[in-house]
Amino acid sequence: MKSYLYLLGLGALLLSCSTPDPQVGKTEITKWQGNKTGAISITFDDGIVNQLTIAKPILDSLDLKATFYIITGKVEGSGKGKFIGRNPKEIIEETSRIKTDSSNFFERASLIAFTGTTEAEDYHARVGSLFEQGKIEEAYTLLDEGYLKIRTGKMKNTDAVVFHNNREDTTSWEQYKSYSAQGHEIASHTVTHPRLAVLDEVNMLYELEQSKADLEKFIGQESIFSAEGPYGTENERVMEYAHKIYPSLRNRMPEDWLEEINRGSQMTPGQSSKEYVQWQRGPITRIGVDQMKAWVDTVMTHDNTWLVLVFHGVENLGWEPKARPELVEYFSYMKSNESNLWIAPFRNITKYLRERKATKVETEFTGDEILIKLSSNLDPQIYSEPLTLKTYVPKDWTSVSLNASGNTRSLTTQEDEKGVYVLYELIPGSETAKLVKE
Repeated sequence: MKSYLYLLGLGALLLSCSTPDPQVGKTEITKWQGNKTGAISITFDDGIVNQLTIAKPILDSLDLKATFYIITGKVEGSGKGKFIGRNPKEIIEETSRIKTDSSNFFERASLIAFTGTTEAEDYHARVGSLFEQGKIEEAYTLLDEGYLKIRTGKMKNTDAVVFHNNREDTTSWEQYKSYSAQGHEIASHTVTHPRLAVLDEVNMLYELEQSKADLEKFIGQESIFSAEGPYGTENERVMEYAHKIYPSLRNRMPEDWLEEINRGSQMTPGQSSKEYVQWQRGPITRIGVDQMKAWVDTVMTHDNTWLVLVFHGVENLGWEPKARPELVEYFSYMKSNESNLWIAPFRNITKYLRERKATKVETEFTGDEILIKLSSNLDPQIYSEPLTLKTYVPKDWTSVSLNASGNTRSLTTQEDEKGVYVLYELIPGSETAKLVKE
């Protein structure tokens, strides 16, 4: 009887050893690069010099990378801001005889920003704000008021370009190119920072296309992926044009699997059931560091949240500036939680999310190795952000090597409730990779 039970047990053991674990070879692309809990993008608008001389060195000391949306028309050597259209004197003269209406609004709103004074640029901005709020008649009336001041000499027409809320600085394309080479994203915030929603077609296209052309010329392809339309505009007409020029806009992303919570919204990430939540917050002067840290904590309590921070002024320069000590404390807090957070430029995180959604993973377990193949219909010249893969391996594979793109490296095995696994990175469109027991 004992020998029978022994043989029965031995047979069961042999059967269990010969039956492959169904979990082995199963592979998923982790939600965030590095299998982190959530993501953060640190972004700066307006290309203000203190962002580069104060905030950037703080980030560099912590090895954190950010996105800088710059006003390209300020940079020496690039296409300058200008009004494209009829003779300005003819348009200004017409305003004395014909009130502003839908037939002439966009042309007039485009021109007034280029008549040469800070006050005129402010009229353009306020007219645009009213228009985007749906206060159309009020926008017409305010524009007529502005042109009346020009005609009566209360606002002088000098045909100059006045940059929004931003004194000029001497940051060069050579400097921006070096910042890009360091891993920061340098991207478009248009040529002059206009209210795109109230520009006519030719002037809107110039602002979007000329900025892109200069970024590509002076930096390269890596700087023309994402852009930010000034004032955080979500105007439908602007979005239709801008999405044809830039693959990604911080203003709005069209993906149906992404919830976008803009800076003015009181919605919280936990209120969304979508796979991903892009949660934009503006760290302005009156918001304290504790509140800003709470945003980071929120990211770490969910598994689907991408916090997009929108900074403007730094150390008494620019809109709603944040002081150096605040930035040191805040960025250091992020760094201390980097084991849970993927902190990367807006461009990189956008690419990862799109690649993950578009990439198919095929695996084959042969007993001695696991073959992994990725396939995607995205352009590999644009979408080449490394994807983090999680593959389950046999329990007796205590040491594993990855063979990919002609290179071999050792991986550390980890374990969860499903079994033993390894984490590694592959670029979409790369050749078949292999996991091998060492």
